[in-house]
Amino acid sequence: MNNKKEIEKNHLFYMNEAIKEAKKGLNEGGIPIGAVLVKDKKIIGRGHNKRFQKNSAILHAEMDCLENAGRLTNKDYKKCVLYSTLSPCPMCSGAVVLYKIPIIVIGENETFIGAEKYLKSNKIKLINLDSDECKDLMKNFIKKNKKLWFEDIGK
Repeated sequence: MNNKKEIEKNHLFYMNEAIKEAKKGLNEGGIPIGAVLVKDKKIIGRGHNKRFQKNSAILHAEMDCLENAGRLTNKDYKKCVLYSTLSPCPMCSGAVVLYKIPIIVIGENETFIGAEKYLKSNKIKLINLDSDECKDLMKNFIKKNKKLWFEDIGK
């Protein structure tokens, strides 16, 4: 197996873990967005959007994931990859830039384009897997829950 195929296989493995988190959130009555933080090929944090479940202003999937990973050193964050089922919003992107996480792998950015220009301008590498499963999760949710979705993204 060549290196590129192995990298793609690894991305799909970790994205599937983020999708599991998204489905967990959906089953709890929340928005189906999930994230995992990976360091040295090991998942060190998991999270999903819990804004509605926890009546929180900030518990997006990426924020929940970072919180669940616990305190890390700057050196540790620089060895991490963040996987998110959706393009990260400005708040979550700000956390990535603050901690200097060098790579974000997103499931899709068709249903929502986050602060991708901001991330790229801060030299964060973005990889979009353009996942049909991630798109379907979000499209189905938005179709059934427009009010909740627009509240979450501030529209």
